[in-house]
Amino acid sequence: MTAPTHQLPADRTPDPADRTADPAGQTAHPSGQVPAPRGQAPAPAGQQSPDPERWPDIVTRPRASRARTAVARRIVRHALAKLPLRARLAGVEDIGLGGPLMDIRDPDAFFGRIGASGLIGFGESYMAGEWDAPDLVAVLTVLADNAAELIPAPLQRLRSLWALRKPEAQLNTPEGSRDNISHHYDLSNDLFALFLDETLSYSSAVFRGFPAEQALLPAAQHRKIDRLLDSAGVGEGTRLLEIGTGWGELAIRAAARGARVTTVTLSAEQRELARTRISEAGFADRVEVRLSDYRQVTGAYDAIVSVEMIEAVGEEFWPVYFETLDRLLAPGGRIALQAITMPDDRLRASRSTYTWIHKYIFPGGLLPSTEAIERVTTEHTRLRTAQRIGYGAHYAETLRLWRERFTERSAEVDALGFDAVFRRMWTFYLAYSEAGFRSGYLDVQQLLLTREPADRTGGAPAGDPTHQETL
Repeated sequence: MTAPTHQLPADRTPDPADRTADPAGQTAHPSGQVPAPRGQAPAPAGQQSPDPERWPDIVTRPRASRARTAVARRIVRHALAKLPLRARLAGVEDIGLGGPLMDIRDPDAFFGRIGASGLIGFGESYMAGEWDAPDLVAVLTVLADNAAELIPAPLQRLRSLWALRKPEAQLNTPEGSRDNISHHYDLSNDLFALFLDETLSYSSAVFRGFPAEQALLPAAQHRKIDRLLDSAGVGEGTRLLEIGTGWGELAIRAAARGARVTTVTLSAEQRELARTRISEAGFADRVEVRLSDYRQVTGAYDAIVSVEMIEAVGEEFWPVYFETLDRLLAPGGRIALQAITMPDDRLRASRSTYTWIHKYIFPGGLLPSTEAIERVTTEHTRLRTAQRIGYGAHYAETLRLWRERFTERSAEVDALGFDAVFRRMWTFYLAYSEAGFRSGYLDVQQLLLTREPADRTGGAPAGDPTHQETL
């Protein structure tokens, strides 16, 4: 996945665990907290205090003026009061219209963090255990459903004054992209193997029906891959380029069809394991795995496939990305993309905002809208969308299975050296992403792109108008 770099209105999430426990099942209720120095987040009973070098903004609460904190408190309370949820403040006051419980254990810290750093502070407050929820996804889904109305219109218009902007260091230049990708994908192959299925596919599966089951996830991932390969026309002798290797499952499946595969990644950890898996599958002679930026690829390919990689490209480089695809596609070739998308109006409103997901999960990321893809391809290439299939509900189920497995295997995550703050952060990320798809705020789409003949401009390819479906 270049999983959701989406910006939910309140970029955050409570735990799927009991309100008195964190994802690892460790007590975190205020009555069980270990006292902490003033200005620092308390460590839950039975846990060591977070490492201040690893989690500086979790251990020490950022400072905010009384005025900013007061404004944040007023705005957030007003927003929560109108939502179909129940926000409990310090166990003594409930606000909201009723619904899933959001347990704000330390209101002063909660509002202070939001006052200091807005949406990022909301997520950091969750990581610090200052708020939680018995059903994290349900709370986040309510927030996603009401994304456009959470912040008052006057403040929305002044967004540039209060919203943090993305750091220049996260710009997706060739050097910046390498660092951004490494931040997420080079965490640990063993970590990803704990919650992904045996195919090690880190993108939305396609199920036959709901609710989905863990045992059916590998087949659903293969169904997703086969749809993409079919769409791109991959078969015996196809010269296939894959942008974004993952851990090699798509390359293996394409090679099994007789394709000659070149696949590129910026993750050294992924490349190492992908090469091992490809070799063990018997396709080392058919697949080349390169540690390379997509902009450095040369040659001509009959088919190009890229799965949830465009989210990591960055808006500034969308034209370069699609120009590169156009340049590398052989005459008559086809491109199959899988992309997480967001509504165009939300993209325009939040495109420059720095969020919790940028800081902790996917530096430099931005989800496109289908309209943005159409604008860029029309203005900068001869590529046109011939088909588009949306299946956001399938991603919600995929994420649920990942989240449940991650929670079940928390002791093994701990054994790999990932502490309690990391586990809360990762649970938050998975639940937050799931909520985006459950609310319909996000979608995932498979797109077929073909090249417009030189004597035609605009629109879909001749004789093949854009076909849109929903699974």
